[in-house]
Amino acid sequence: MFGILILAIFGLAVAYFALRQTPQGRAIARRAAAGVVVVIVILLALSFFRIVPPGYAGVPVLLGRVQKQMSSGLNVVIPIVNVTLMDVRTNAYTMSSMRDEGQVKGDDAIDALASNGLTVALDVTVWYRLDVTKASWVFQNIGPDYVDKIVRPSIRTALRDAASRFTASELYSSIGRTVYTAAVDSLLDVAFSGKGIIRERVLLRRVKLPDVVMQAIEAKLAEDQNAQKMEFTLVKEGREAERKRVEAQGIADANRVIAGSLTNSYLSWYYIEMLKTVASTQNNTFVITPFDQKLVPMLNVGK
Repeated sequence: MFGILILAIFGLAVAYFALRQTPQGRAIARRAAAGVVVVIVILLALSFFRIVPPGYAGVPVLLGRVQKQMSSGLNVVIPIVNVTLMDVRTNAYTMSSMRDEGQVKGDDAIDALASNGLTVALDVTVWYRLDVTKASWVFQNIGPDYVDKIVRPSIRTALRDAASRFTASELYSSIGRTVYTAAVDSLLDVAFSGKGIIRERVLLRRVKLPDVVMQAIEAKLAEDQNAQKMEFTLVKEGREAERKRVEAQGIADANRVIAGSLTNSYLSWYYIEMLKTVASTQNNTFVITPFDQKLVPMLNVGK
């Protein structure tokens, strides 16, 4: 900004001396000069101030030397100071097999070798941020492109080093993923130590196993499901058998009670009552009842 202001002043000076060649031009030049002086004073005053947005740290550079770091807000500086903004908010670096999902376009998943010699593909997102107190140090010693120089290589190395401690099946299980993520956290903390970068969290988004391992896992899951289904069937059949046994026991108990109450007198009375019911129905002309030594023969002549 200060350089542009110098060029503007030089151009206005040339125009001023050109206008002074005629009487009418000198009058215009005087009025224009007064306005220009006011504008220049305002611009010079504004050039002493820099506004650093929220979530950023300002790194001032004066004649090639990094000065004291500036915090967010209004800061007073020398006009010739160049201020570079460094983002100190939480950022996410994603490496994914999905196109246009991560910082690198295309398939950027990490191929890592597990301890059993199988290669797994990992999709991962790492939350990190720049240490707000180390922004000037990072700018001076690493540069504003610290993500490409430090963050990305450290993540790739940590993911591969940690994967070599686990089998492919362990990386696929929920417990194994938790332990693996913790191992990556520790490796990244070491890698970022002294670099002005803070690791916040590692998110393991997807683990793609080789086809042969996936087929074996699917076969094992199918066997487990079949075993669970068979166990359920056995339990169900056992409950049904128990129900039938209880039902049969109830019927047997009922029959014993009924058998104990069936006397000859009761059977004779019940038999006669049933015959009355049959004889009272329509379209019956004769009802001939069998008899034995204990029943009196009966004859009912209907209409």
